[in-house]
Amino acid sequence: MDIDVSDEDLFEGYILFSPWLSKKIYLMDNHGEIVNQWRSRHIRAGPVYLLENGNLLRAGSSSYVPLKFFFTGGCSGKIEMFNWAGDLIWSFKYVDNKYCLHNDIEPLPNGNVLMLVWDYKTHSEAINAGMDPNALAPFGPVMIDRIIEVEPIYPIGGNIVWEWSAWDHLIQDYNPTKDNYGNVSEHPELIDFNSKGRTIYNFRNTPVSLEASDFTHFNSIDYNEELDQILICSRHLNEVFIIDHSTTTKEAKGYTGGRSGRGGGLLYRWGNPLNYRRGNKSDQQFFSIHDARWIEPGCPGEGNITIFDNGFAREDVKYSSVIEFTPSPTDENGAYYLEDNSSYDPDKPSWVYMAENPTDFYSHMMSGAQRLSNGNTLICSGVEVRFFVVTPDKEIVWEYYNKLPVPFFGINYVFKTQMYSADYPSLEKLNIE
Repeated sequence: MDIDVSDEDLFEGYILFSPWLSKKIYLMDNHGEIVNQWRSRHIRAGPVYLLENGNLLRAGSSSYVPLKFFFTGGCSGKIEMFNWAGDLIWSFKYVDNKYCLHNDIEPLPNGNVLMLVWDYKTHSEAINAGMDPNALAPFGPVMIDRIIEVEPIYPIGGNIVWEWSAWDHLIQDYNPTKDNYGNVSEHPELIDFNSKGRTIYNFRNTPVSLEASDFTHFNSIDYNEELDQILICSRHLNEVFIIDHSTTTKEAKGYTGGRSGRGGGLLYRWGNPLNYRRGNKSDQQFFSIHDARWIEPGCPGEGNITIFDNGFAREDVKYSSVIEFTPSPTDENGAYYLEDNSSYDPDKPSWVYMAENPTDFYSHMMSGAQRLSNGNTLICSGVEVRFFVVTPDKEIVWEYYNKLPVPFFGINYVFKTQMYSADYPSLEKLNIE
């Protein structure tokens, strides 16, 4: 166990994480001591969250996942909840030949859970929706993202009480005889089904890249209670989106209703204005990304957004960075300002962390970052299996390399970490010292 602690800048808290393909989840203090751990029957751990009541929420792999989903990064199919003692108290499975849970989840204040879902669309459905056939292998499918909000039914199952789908908010200018035809630059609230700024990952060298079929690849989801909005991170489009959660499911399919009055259309987007034809390649800010999240109230930069830029899509030297930016201003209804024929603000990030020698910090997938209340930033470099804390001046003041044993081929990558302060309700109540 390699760990270095600087007492001067130490944040009194506990880090929650789970190695990828592991069945175990760990809660660790600043000195590398495990203060609690949980064990699932299922591998392929992604996000893990500690709730205020002491329960643990995690994504795991269902015993049944169709191969077309399994070989695309982040598939899970199942959500589990454990109590502090490690007993399984709830599970929810959502996977079949048409859809599959994947990547991130987000617990809501009302006890429900937001979940990311791949929806499987056939070749003909994609063509009829306006996708360029040249972007698909013959008869190849497309996976597109949907968000569901689930009300748990204990101990097994749940009710889907709200939905939003990217499929309902597409535009294309490729074929006027197909659905969704329109002027892309005039509709920044829509997602171009033939996006010019999309990155296609075919690093498995397969004839039909499953990554190429994964159109949006949302890999993180965050919720802002004050705004009642959802923040989504799209790795393949190199962009983040914000949508209105205050809509009904019916309103989320259209463009009226909700607090914003704009239904389910994108309220805000940033990182790659080429996607909506209001910028070019030089304006691209992100190069494959993970873990977009609002900086929480009480933390320096409150209301800004942080993101882990993996850097895998860079055309030259590959390196990672952590980016903070301030979204465009909103009106009283939570709608974001956008000047005619321009892209969303800001022009550039407000803070960027990268290594002095850029290639010394590189994780091509997974990973995340979290702003702490003392102004420092916790970074999880998932493939490097390295957690470290940097100050606003970019000085590393704490560092930990995970060497906990992993039984599955020794792969101990970490999807992302969560830091909880010592006075977090469930930790304070359970008298962790």
